[in-house]
Amino acid sequence: MAASPYTCVLWDVDGTIADASAGILPRLVEVYAAFGLPEPAQSELSRWIGPPMFESFRDLAGLSEEDAHLAVRKYRELAMRDGYAASVRIYRGVAEALQTVKAAGIPQATASSKPENQVLAILEHYGLIDDFVIVAGALPDASGLHDGKEAVLRRALHRLTEAGVDVSRPVLIGDRLHDIEGAAPLGVPVIFVTWGFGEPGESAGAIAEVATPDELLRILLPHG
Repeated sequence: MAASPYTCVLWDVDGTIADASAGILPRLVEVYAAFGLPEPAQSELSRWIGPPMFESFRDLAGLSEEDAHLAVRKYRELAMRDGYAASVRIYRGVAEALQTVKAAGIPQATASSKPENQVLAILEHYGLIDDFVIVAGALPDASGLHDGKEAVLRRALHRLTEAGVDVSRPVLIGDRLHDIEGAAPLGVPVIFVTWGFGEPGESAGAIAEVATPDELLRILLPHG
């Protein structure tokens, strides 16, 4: 195993591994229309990518909690219609970074606010699934509401532990403030990537900020 400061690496998906905006944004426009809302400006739509959809429909679209639940359901129906891996691209250099970390013997997992079945579909479609020991994404509760980043991270660490992985020094790779906020209660440091959808100031609280996968690898594998 190559020397690394970390015993395992957890990855956010939207904005970190994959750019799904080409599919996400048109579906949001359809949901807005279904609720009689004016079409949001294109410049605003990137704020939706990453955080849990329920929170975004409630806080950004201004829907009631009841309508936010319905909007999430409508959005999921549209995503299923379109295909979960449709209009998704993998960021340049990320697939190679995943392979390099795996080859170095550092276990990897996803920890995404995206529904877990959608994460699996994307990773399988692009042949990335074997780079991960486990895959963790958002799961619904009895009401259909998907859990947030902290819960997903907690589940990812638990599954890694069950798989025999040392989780004493984890690190999360992410691109939004909610990654940092979700990791903080668990004491998981975050490396913030700037190729995603984060806005200025969102990286506050991260241990490092990187602009390319090569920069990221120099932190994950400093002696690689």
